[in-house]
Amino acid sequence: MAIIIAGWIDLDVEDVTDIIATAKAHIDGAYTENGCIHYIWTKDVFVPGRIHVYEEWAETADLQYHFDNHWYKDMGGHLRKYPRKGSQIRKFRVDLIEPVYDPSGTPRADFFTA
Repeated sequence: MAIIIAGWIDLDVEDVTDIIATAKAHIDGAYTENGCIHYIWTKDVFVPGRIHVYEEWAETADLQYHFDNHWYKDMGGHLRKYPRKGSQIRKFRVDLIEPVYDPSGTPRADFFTA
C-alpha cells in the first residue's frame, strides 16, 4: 500500500530558494532508497518562506527505513539551521490509485476501475 507524505513548512525567511537548492544532495539521496517513488520539496510562490513537501513511498517499511536513514536525519539537520514558524506534514495510506481522467478523457471524482 502506497504512503503519501504531504504538507508544508514555514521558515522565518523571505526566500527558500537557496535552502531547497542546498538540500539537493539530501533529496537526491532519498531517491536512492528502496520504495522512494517521489521526493519533492518546492517553494511556494505565494507564501514567503514556505516549502511544500510531497513524498510517495511504495510501502510502510520503505518509509520507516527512510526515517531511520541518514538522508532523513541529514535533511532535518539542514532545516534546523533556519528558524521555523510552523509546519503541517501528514501521511496518507493509499489503497487505490488510478488516473483522474477516464478512458474517454472525462475527469472523474469517483474510482471507475475499482
